[in-house]
Amino acid sequence: MGYWQGRVARLMAAAALVLSANAASADAIVQTKGDWQDKFRQLEVDLPTPNTYRTASGAPGHQYWQQRADYSIDVKLDAAGKRLTGRQTVRYQNNSPDSLRYLWLQLDQNIYKDGSIAELTRTASPAKDGGDQVTYGALARAQALKDTHYGMEIASVTDGSGTKLSYTVVDTMMRIDLPRPLSPNASFTFKVEWAHNIINQDIVGGRSGYEHFRDNNTDLFFIAQWFPRMAAYTDYAGWQHKAFLGRGEFTLEFGDYDVAITVPADHLVSASGELQNPGDVLTGTQRDRLAKAAKADKPMFIVTPEEALANEKETDKATKTWRFAAKNVRDFAFASSNKFIWDAMGVSQDNPAGNPVLAMSFYPNEAEPLWSKYSTWAVAHTIKTYSKYSFAYPYPTAQSVNTWDGGGMEYPMITFNGYRPTTDKKTGKRTYSANAKYGLIGVVIHEVGHFYYPMIVNSDERQWSWMDEGLNTFVQNVAHLEWEENFGEHRRKVNLPSEITSYMTSQGQVPIMTQSDSVLQFGPNAYTKPATALTILRETVMGRQLFDHAFREYSQRWKFKRPTPSDFFRSMEDASGIDLDWFWRGWFYTTDHVDIDLASVREYRISTGNPDVEKAFQRDEYRRDNVEPLAQIHNREEGLKTLLAREPDLKDFYNENDKFSPTNKDRNKYADLLEGLEPWERDALARAEKDGDWVYFVDFANKGGLVMPLPLQITYADGTEEFLMIPAEIWRYNSKAVTKMLIRPKQVVGIELDPRQEIADANPSNNGFPRKIAASRLELYKAKDETQDLMADMLVELKAKKEGEGKQEGGKDVPLTPGEQK
Repeated sequence: MGYWQGRVARLMAAAALVLSANAASADAIVQTKGDWQDKFRQLEVDLPTPNTYRTASGAPGHQYWQQRADYSIDVKLDAAGKRLTGRQTVRYQNNSPDSLRYLWLQLDQNIYKDGSIAELTRTASPAKDGGDQVTYGALARAQALKDTHYGMEIASVTDGSGTKLSYTVVDTMMRIDLPRPLSPNASFTFKVEWAHNIINQDIVGGRSGYEHFRDNNTDLFFIAQWFPRMAAYTDYAGWQHKAFLGRGEFTLEFGDYDVAITVPADHLVSASGELQNPGDVLTGTQRDRLAKAAKADKPMFIVTPEEALANEKETDKATKTWRFAAKNVRDFAFASSNKFIWDAMGVSQDNPAGNPVLAMSFYPNEAEPLWSKYSTWAVAHTIKTYSKYSFAYPYPTAQSVNTWDGGGMEYPMITFNGYRPTTDKKTGKRTYSANAKYGLIGVVIHEVGHFYYPMIVNSDERQWSWMDEGLNTFVQNVAHLEWEENFGEHRRKVNLPSEITSYMTSQGQVPIMTQSDSVLQFGPNAYTKPATALTILRETVMGRQLFDHAFREYSQRWKFKRPTPSDFFRSMEDASGIDLDWFWRGWFYTTDHVDIDLASVREYRISTGNPDVEKAFQRDEYRRDNVEPLAQIHNREEGLKTLLAREPDLKDFYNENDKFSPTNKDRNKYADLLEGLEPWERDALARAEKDGDWVYFVDFANKGGLVMPLPLQITYADGTEEFLMIPAEIWRYNSKAVTKMLIRPKQVVGIELDPRQEIADANPSNNGFPRKIAASRLELYKAKDETQDLMADMLVELKAKKEGEGKQEGGKDVPLTPGEQK
């Protein structure tokens, strides 16, 4: 375990202690007396020490390095047999300062092998009542794994000259032992021949496979994690060879790909990279349409729905070989089918440095009319939006392929996306719901967004899922609102901080900085919570100008490189000039939540000491604070006279003089006060007497643990309002309770904390002073007749008893009597 990896492991161990909102946070480790916690303790004490590879600013160091792997692959798709057979040549460049005695490759298909770690550790899903259950899906999956041998079949591993190399398969990884150590700045070329059966994704699950259409007995293949891929060797972890368990995705090296894909002659192929032999695989008409589409500002059909429908009815045993080249990518995927409709359009990027991009979609007729209307537009919109906030998209194509319904997965230049219309069984007409429409647009934006994170900004998905899913979901939410105001209003708005509060208050969670395969509640942890955190940073903590500059700087620093969390944290602070350590620590290293109570507000006026002024105030206060006794009110109403009213001679000095009238003694005391003040103090007192300001002491209690800024909406007696943002640093001396003094020229009648719901406060009911009455609608319901239910239960029990007795008597059912039946 390397130095950095060891420090991360220690951080993970510390973070694991905070599984509930009440657990101590990591900063308590250094506190030995009292219960004070330093929420603003600098994160540098926990992050890896900067070095020549990764600087303290968050940028790559002057000696930064990463490995490279170039591939030449020939693969054949046996569509009928649902099988891939391939051979590949890999040139591995060792750019590290280390000599390597062996190489590690990923065999991701081994996750489906009987005996894999993933299969052996798969747990049963309990029924809702806590009992045991077996679903149809679980049964069908077990049957499929029993009927077909899945997993990578290695036929041979040789060096460039054909000499066999020793290799060892360890679950989803393979180690190739080198004949001699691979020195720094040297390369090694080797070859692998392999094959594997393709999973039925509908039944087995996973990120790739094939989809079978029962109605017309056709198939759609979407192929990923399909060849032995080089594992990453890094400066922070060495070989990243954690077993693939299905959740923690991939950590890969960049390189050039030359791939020949042999498929049935009636298939169309979509793949990472650019097609190299269009004259061999496309008709003249298709090539002409493609050339026009590249310059079109709206999607154009390359293969029409009618042509695709006719094509899928053909049976052709011949084959064609499609050749693709992809430059400087970290992976390669493809899709193949005789069902594809194909449309495309050109995209000019908003980023001035951007090259033209060909946006394309491939989908079956079952996806119409939804896909031709929205898919390619969503691809184009994503490229234009993401390039504006990060860097120019560097590749020539961006593709969306319709695969399993509702899912989504990304690879360089190609994405697999779900959502389809529904078909009316009576009329055969297809229609799509609002959920399908916005689901499609959203999933295409999300998956195409992954072209940037992590396909270009190459974070370690096996270790930190949030670095690609969270960052990408954040930019996706920005792209949603640049597509349409109130995007998909009927859908859950994951970009609203208020939507994450139920997760952040739950007990079954772990810190964001937990290793991918150990994350509980993966969706909120890897996607929603980090995306919400970045939304709050942009809109509330930093402001858009500073955030956008820093985020763009991070993206440009690390494109085509491999950042770690510390590189992201440091880059955001370095480029913005804002200390965010408190934010990273609270949101990413703990499971604290936001619950800030606007506990109380006290109102004052500044006393001038001048009796000619203060006595009048005292009289008003006395009248306001001393309520007349109810018995006295009733006496007056009944016309009763007091003894003093009847006998005026009983009055004396105390009855005749008003205690709120200033006396000479009072005035002399005030003169002595002024005499004892410094000139500047007298000026301040005179200014206070002139202005007549109102002074408020506002108490805040931090009940959730997370320190956050305090957005306040102040309402004055004259109906005007003021918005005030108090930075989070107000909590630096006391993270549990603070008091803010406000001096205002007008009387305040109300203060509301977080009026725009921007800090993910989990309990809005304590955010107002004075407290507000919660308003909602109450549904009426019909009372349940419990006597009827009891009668029904008794009849059921009686029938069961009779049936049981009948079977015991002679194996025959005893019929119920007419009375029992009734």
